[in-house]
Amino acid sequence: MVSGRLYAKAVFTGYKRGQRNQHENTALLQVEGCNKMEDAKWYIGKRCAFVYKAKNKTPVPGSDVKTQMRCIWGKVTRTHGNAGSVRAKFARNLPPQAMGQRVRLMLYPSRI
Repeated sequence: MVSGRLYAKAVFTGYKRGQRNQHENTALLQVEGCNKMEDAKWYIGKRCAFVYKAKNKTPVPGSDVKTQMRCIWGKVTRTHGNAGSVRAKFARNLPPQAMGQRVRLMLYPSRI
């Protein structure tokens, strides 16, 4: 059986910002292998997840195990610039320590 990942890799590069003000409620993601705005448009509406490891173990819904893994879910809202970046809004704002870390871009919901 072949196991493959069902998500695209992206990097959290920072928050949406102007010259002086930064807006933490919108995250900028650089998608791996996506370097044109036309390519980035395909990801609009897709779900994204920031998976991280926390200090304490908490119970997993629907299971009896406890784990340190946590997840912040979000959605790609629009493209950003001409180099294949996208903007995303998360349920809770991503922490600043997450800059440069991996974000998973799920390949659903499908629009084709």
